[in-house]
Amino acid sequence: MTPPDEIPGTESAPSPAPSTGAMHELLRRLGRLEEENRKLRRQSMGTLIVTAILLGAAASLTYTAARHGLPGFVPDIVEAREFVLRDHEGRVRGAWGEDDQGSIRLVLQEAGSQASIKLNLLRDGSSGLTLADSAGNARMVIAVLPDQTTNLVFADGRGVARTVLGLTPRSGSSLVFADGGGTTRTAIGVDGRGAAMFSTGAVDTPDEEVVDSTEEDTSAKAPAKPARKRGN
Repeated sequence: MTPPDEIPGTESAPSPAPSTGAMHELLRRLGRLEEENRKLRRQSMGTLIVTAILLGAAASLTYTAARHGLPGFVPDIVEAREFVLRDHEGRVRGAWGEDDQGSIRLVLQEAGSQASIKLNLLRDGSSGLTLADSAGNARMVIAVLPDQTTNLVFADGRGVARTVLGLTPRSGSSLVFADGGGTTRTAIGVDGRGAAMFSTGAVDTPDEEVVDSTEEDTSAKAPAKPARKRGN
């Protein structure tokens, strides 16, 4: 007997379709997953934005506090071998540090010229303040030497000392005037014994009577020492 599915003119019955309830449940679950994914993306984006805002606010607060020196934001100690000051165009306008000879130096310089102010502490204990003109020549020097000699030197545009006011280690004081060649022409003062002094000419005298203007950082040359004449 021929099976029913092989009888000519007959067809197999189609497979039963999924139930409508199961299809609706599947679609509902897919929609829920998509909604949860959208919520997660929104939350992640919001978290990133809030984090960026907080980081920006913290950086701004730290910068402002450090700039205005608020308590807790200023370091107690700042250490470096050299500090360099630059202007808004990047040009060096000042420096503070140690030079090749081991001296401590603070330099303030005018932009576009050699005019400067130099404060020095040399290795031998000498200290000095130098004011230079636009050509770089020392025009005024204040110096204290290790032997307690103290000088105030005024120089011309060529860096030659023309006037020196000084105190010697032996408590003598003097005021020296030199010509354009650096040769002393007149000196007045009081020596360590309290005797008055007046000198003219260009002959050397003992060191304690007329001071030298020695300072390593300046090109000012000390005037030659004059002959000495004692006052009454």
